[in-house]
Amino acid sequence: MSQTVVTRFAPSPTGFLHIGGARTALFNWLYARGRGGKFLLRIEDTDRERSTPEATAAILQGMSWLGLDHDGEVVSQFEGAARHAEVAHQLLAEGKAYKCFATQEEIAAFRDAAKAEGRSTLYRSPWRDAAPDSHPDAPFVIRIKAPQDGTTVIRDQVQGDVTIRNDQLDDMILLRSDGTPVYMLAVVVDDHDMGVTHVIRGDDHLNNAARQMMIYEAMGWDVPVWAHIPLIHGPDGKKLSKRHGALGAQEYQAMGYPAAGMRNYLARLGWSHGDDEFFSDAQAKEWFDLDGIGKSPARFDLKKLENLCGQHIAVSDDAALRQEIQAYLEAAGQTQLSDVQSQDLERAMYCLKDRARTFPELLEKAEFALASRPIEPDAKAAKALASVSDGILDQLTPQLQNVSWSRDDLEALLNEFAEANDTKFGKLAGPLRAVLAGRAVTPSVFDMMLVLGREETLARLADAAK
Repeated sequence: MSQTVVTRFAPSPTGFLHIGGARTALFNWLYARGRGGKFLLRIEDTDRERSTPEATAAILQGMSWLGLDHDGEVVSQFEGAARHAEVAHQLLAEGKAYKCFATQEEIAAFRDAAKAEGRSTLYRSPWRDAAPDSHPDAPFVIRIKAPQDGTTVIRDQVQGDVTIRNDQLDDMILLRSDGTPVYMLAVVVDDHDMGVTHVIRGDDHLNNAARQMMIYEAMGWDVPVWAHIPLIHGPDGKKLSKRHGALGAQEYQAMGYPAAGMRNYLARLGWSHGDDEFFSDAQAKEWFDLDGIGKSPARFDLKKLENLCGQHIAVSDDAALRQEIQAYLEAAGQTQLSDVQSQDLERAMYCLKDRARTFPELLEKAEFALASRPIEPDAKAAKALASVSDGILDQLTPQLQNVSWSRDDLEALLNEFAEANDTKFGKLAGPLRAVLAGRAVTPSVFDMMLVLGREETLARLADAAK
């Protein structure tokens, strides 16, 4: 029976959910969900000075928006400190680690001298093989005994085999002199105890893998499958940073991008399945594999993101879209739609969502359905309204009172009406847009009439006549 896949996302709560972290979480989620496995969440909050509850909340909110559900409770790395220390003491008892009494000053002096003499600054502790009866009564750290010859091979599913010479590895500290565990130890113990089978993370952690493997092997634990994914770069080819614009997942929600579009785009950012660009969550879960991840950094492209988001808006369920737009308005700090407006928006969705790439664009097109009478035309719309006489609109009103309120009958009526007034429908459409929406760019006049209904359409015509 094959082993159950277990992946994890382990962010540090020192800020928002960076878009690179969001992609890492997505890759882990897709890999586990596509194989009937588990996707776990661990908050690596051992840095007590920089970790904040607000950052943890921001990470959880960002993942919630992206729809990346995790299995089980959120694990706090800090709360496992006693377990991490227990492992360090076990290695010490087994002779696989040792007490090092070297002071910071002694280590600094060693490195300064090595640098001046052109030697390796890799610190070799004189306490590695010291007899216990020579130990002073002084503070100490616990260091692991690193292999000193041969090589360590990181068998990485993305980067390929990466070979590290063991004489380049130091005797890494496991426990500080105050008894607190270091991050490198905590990560390995947590991943082992949580049953993580696949570690999918940024390639900035690749060098850590060789040092973490020392702990796995010293404890006799199975080493997980490694997959170190390239970082995301900006359009200029440089590492993604604040100068490239929005960085946090919640910022993209507040900018009005749909979560499904963001998931699709992030999945394609460094991973591919043939030439497929647009796909559903179900397809992504079925197709996603580590083999499809490229070795080169991906470039973040807002135009591609918007294009995919537009395609997802177009195929979204109207009721679900309406709910997500309410969540967007809340995230953006804007006034939410009333129940009536929300229902009107859903009714209008069929003529709005095909050409909107973001929620602000969709709401802009929906203004005719959300606005309250009297409609105040903007300058461009008012100019179009002035191009026809009030008499023409007055003549149209009684005809609209009696026509069957279907698209075909409305089109036939308005075209016949335009011809009777010696004009083309195009000349009549501008003033009608001004009356119904107060804007020059809107969905079609017929769609607006169908959404608004006979009573509201006639009321807006009456307002304009006044």
